[in-house]
Amino acid sequence: MQTNILNILFCSIFILLPVVFLNAQEIETNEEEGIKIEAERDSLVSVGNNLPLAETIKLTDSVMGDTLKPRQGNQIITDIVSYKAKDYMRLSQKENRMFLYNEAEITYGDIQINAGLIVIDNKKNEVYAYGIPDSTGAYSQTPVFVQGNQTVEPDSIRFNFDTERALVYNSRTQQASFNVKGEVTKRENDSVYFMKNVKFTTDDDLENPDYFFYARKIKFVPDKKIVAGLVNMYLADVPTPLGLPFGYFPMTEEKTSGFIIPSFGDSQRGYFLQNGGYYFAISDYVDLLALGDYYTNGSYAFRGESNYAKRYRYRGNVRIRYENLYQSERGFPDFSEQSVYNIQWSHSQDSKASPNSRFNASVNLGSSTYYQESVNQMNTGNFLTNTLNSSVSYSKTFPGDPQVNLSLTARHSQNTRTKTINMTLPTLQASMSRIYPFEPKTGAKKGIIENINFQYNLRAENQIKTTDSLFFTSQMFKDANYGAQHSIPVSTNFKLFNYLSVSTNANYEENWVFKTFDQRYDEFNDEVVIDTINGFDSYRTYSFSAGIGTTIYGLKNFGKDKKIQAIRHVMRPNISYNVNPGFNQYYDTYERVNPANPIETNMVDYSRFDGTLYGAPGRNFASSIGLSISNTLEAKVRSKDSTATEPEKITLLNNFSMSTSYNLAAEEDQPKLSPIALRGSIPIVKDKLDINVAGNLDIYALDNNNRRTTKLNINNGGSLFRFTNANVSFGYSFSSKDFEDEKDENDDEIDNDTYRGGGRKDDLFGKGTNLDGEFYDNEEDPFADREGEKRNDNWYNYKIPWDLRLSYTMTYNNTARQNEITSHSIMFSGDVELSPKWAVGASSGYDLKEMGFTYTQLRFQRDLNTWRLSFNWVPFSAQRSWNFFIGIKSSILSDIKYDKRRERDRSL
Repeated sequence: MQTNILNILFCSIFILLPVVFLNAQEIETNEEEGIKIEAERDSLVSVGNNLPLAETIKLTDSVMGDTLKPRQGNQIITDIVSYKAKDYMRLSQKENRMFLYNEAEITYGDIQINAGLIVIDNKKNEVYAYGIPDSTGAYSQTPVFVQGNQTVEPDSIRFNFDTERALVYNSRTQQASFNVKGEVTKRENDSVYFMKNVKFTTDDDLENPDYFFYARKIKFVPDKKIVAGLVNMYLADVPTPLGLPFGYFPMTEEKTSGFIIPSFGDSQRGYFLQNGGYYFAISDYVDLLALGDYYTNGSYAFRGESNYAKRYRYRGNVRIRYENLYQSERGFPDFSEQSVYNIQWSHSQDSKASPNSRFNASVNLGSSTYYQESVNQMNTGNFLTNTLNSSVSYSKTFPGDPQVNLSLTARHSQNTRTKTINMTLPTLQASMSRIYPFEPKTGAKKGIIENINFQYNLRAENQIKTTDSLFFTSQMFKDANYGAQHSIPVSTNFKLFNYLSVSTNANYEENWVFKTFDQRYDEFNDEVVIDTINGFDSYRTYSFSAGIGTTIYGLKNFGKDKKIQAIRHVMRPNISYNVNPGFNQYYDTYERVNPANPIETNMVDYSRFDGTLYGAPGRNFASSIGLSISNTLEAKVRSKDSTATEPEKITLLNNFSMSTSYNLAAEEDQPKLSPIALRGSIPIVKDKLDINVAGNLDIYALDNNNRRTTKLNINNGGSLFRFTNANVSFGYSFSSKDFEDEKDENDDEIDNDTYRGGGRKDDLFGKGTNLDGEFYDNEEDPFADREGEKRNDNWYNYKIPWDLRLSYTMTYNNTARQNEITSHSIMFSGDVELSPKWAVGASSGYDLKEMGFTYTQLRFQRDLNTWRLSFNWVPFSAQRSWNFFIGIKSSILSDIKYDKRRERDRSL
């Protein structure tokens, strides 16, 4: 009925129109006036199943005219125009127009237009495109204008073939991260557009965005920029006072250089501007980020960061940070000044780049107090650790027979509590592969002679021990200790009685040093004087060892109808003998007055090699027998899978070992048997949870000074074994992905900022965040699924993503009758997505010995579609702080944000 009423009304209007208007339809329109095209389809025009007459379309055309003036004179189309339509293709000779209806398409060069209705004006060389209503009356098949990689979806189009200019109404297009909608668009050419009444946003829903920028006039250059006049920001269609007299928005997908707007706020050092600077897009392989901070109390900071990469070759990044910090204000009694710095460098070489050489770097060095004092880093895992480590290494293999391996390494270890630094600059290592001089030309090696082999190893290094205050000064190198060590190990192995494996080893070492220390006693000052003697010196040592071992298998079958079908016990006993001669020739003596009796003198033994790179050789003859046995217990159980044809093998006890040694050369007043060491692991969850246990048992008793004696503990009123120390620990990590078929693991050290800074790979100490409150491990999008696509906004039915990491450790000590648990703690960290838009997490622990919580961090994240909200809170401890952040997720508009934080109290 509704359709009939509209048709009756439509016909009535035409009957009542004056005849002059009806005749006017036969008169040709003025070329200068053009065809009127409105922004939206005229509701009076009904495009039904039949194509309307050319005259009717000409009068009621819904596209408004524009200011484009057609070229004068005869124009010709320079390319082939191809067209097609599903229902009609009708030519009106009177108007010299072609009408295409239903799934119409026209192609001209690299330009393609698809629409429900297309009108081609051959006289003006113009084309008009509109949508049509479908069977339900809804406006469908709206025009789609495509040129190259640019796509525009308007309500209507007017395009001129000669000038290649166009007028587009209610156009919608996507450029870079922006979605753009303009009421009227004037296409000047394929690279410049002028638009009127424009909305642009990064929201995918262009019709109902979370926010958008509104501009009355803009100039739009695809893939390059948007230049706008007065710009206002709207939130949920509500205008805000945020506006700019003009706007410039880069649109390129490529990296471009540009300024970085700083963030502002207030802190203990006054008002500040943070992270302002410039980004240099140097090339496709390297970039540079230069940032700076300034505080009103005079503090300032500089940071430089550079990333570089070359596909299939290498990648890495460099970070240099310097901060000059003032506490309080000048003139106040609590005023202080300090400078801190930090240098980080990570370099990783692709394994395909060079099969015979490799270069890697992982550097983290600087001021010992940097992570504790820096005001511009939120990496919790760093300031909870007290060591900084660095390593730069290059290795190369020279193929051949024998093969030679060469490596050059520089290492650095820094204790931020004691402020001591140990470095090796550098360490050179060279080794030659094993040579079998008596091996047969064909066949396997057999017997003691054919298995004789030797190799050569060289280790040369320069060790430096210094402090934080002397780092990078000339004094740091004056106390360097350097030398070289050569070793030639000779070994062989053979079978004895077909069941025993015998191995023997002899090792020759020669140590070169370039600095020795002579000692003498100064009677006048009553002190030992150590004189440093520069010059080459060396000493040589040798040792011998032999071992015999075997493997014993035990199997107990219970039957295939049982749940536990069989148990297998594997034992690997081993007996070894070691002998190390004494090298008295490298020892000297000096005479010293006995402090207890000044009349007497004592002879003091020393070696000039004490304090050298590899220390002095052993003076006393050593001979010992080592005993060890390892056990593995496995079981075959009936599989829970009814379709499985083979039983399942599980491990009950993994590599549980006992070891000790007996010193044959010990003196009578010294205990001969060392404590019995117990080591092993108990599997609880296959490939997920193993409980590691370790402990020591001693058969000897202690004297009144808590020193080991030769008296057995059982003869001293105690038990057979005295439990000296023990440790139990385990770590367990599981998540909702463990119950799915696919697993995603990412353990790339070069991208793990917390680990590179000295923290843990996991987040048991809390997740590290950047200054925007964004966690390092989910900078992409924490609410994206494994394929990187957005999840839908529906509520979870039963699969809620979650993860949990646990760590437990307990240490017991009784070496000197302490009989106490020295450490006992459990730590955990987990995250859960309560909904597709909410994620919460926590990292904490509990010290069971001190009865208190360890460092605790609470995390909250909210996905606001185009915005991101996060709140990071440390509720207690000296690091108590919080950080609130809300901002646009798109990197193009990352400067539109609000963050507020409470820094930890550094006066503590």
